[in-house]
Amino acid sequence: MKTKRRKKKVNHYFTKEHENAILEYCETDCARRKTEIYVTMLQPAFSEMVDKIVFTYKFTTLPNIDILRDECKVWLMTILDKFQPDRGHKAFSYFSVITKNWFIHKVKKQQRKNQRELVFDKVPKAYEEEYLSTDESWLTDKIQEEFWNSFYESMKGWDLEELKGNDERVYKAIMVLFESKDDIEIFNKKAIYLYLREITGLNTKQVVNSLNKFRNYYKEFKEDWENGDI
Repeated sequence: MKTKRRKKKVNHYFTKEHENAILEYCETDCARRKTEIYVTMLQPAFSEMVDKIVFTYKFTTLPNIDILRDECKVWLMTILDKFQPDRGHKAFSYFSVITKNWFIHKVKKQQRKNQRELVFDKVPKAYEEEYLSTDESWLTDKIQEEFWNSFYESMKGWDLEELKGNDERVYKAIMVLFESKDDIEIFNKKAIYLYLREITGLNTKQVVNSLNKFRNYYKEFKEDWENGDI
């Protein structure tokens, strides 16, 4: 007896036509054409995308979520020109990720405002019991996951021509750790150094020297993340 295959969900509101529309929007210098593309094609698609992300990731628990939704939709319009198709990203994936990050930043600000404790009185009891632990919320874990995934993607774009010798070896070792994160166990900072030493063949001092050079990259990325620029 053949098992019935589940139908793959189709994204009807963000199609190849919308991908092409974004490319044209980025390429044209005509303000009238940009407006026409945005109003007829992109605004409806972005509006539905934002609404789905808010619902899927439970951002509905944020205060003034309707206002935030509208603000995000306007913000997407202002960053359309920043999309770079030559980097290999699909427009839908790109704008989905930055939309999630935008709302995650709003959650982080709300956490700080409430002394890093979320107000969950609007969260359904079943959802609360499923995802919340006594020490750390599921959403906090999600924020950390999004941060490190974004940093990993940022590292892929580093200019390797500027890295030589030990620095390049340490960089490649870090990428290996990111790519193997589900298969290795890292309990503390010392364990990371041990992995890096084993992969690179360098001693601890050499590893530390290279990592110190990478701190500026990390610092710049974190500042952009905190400011909502990523």
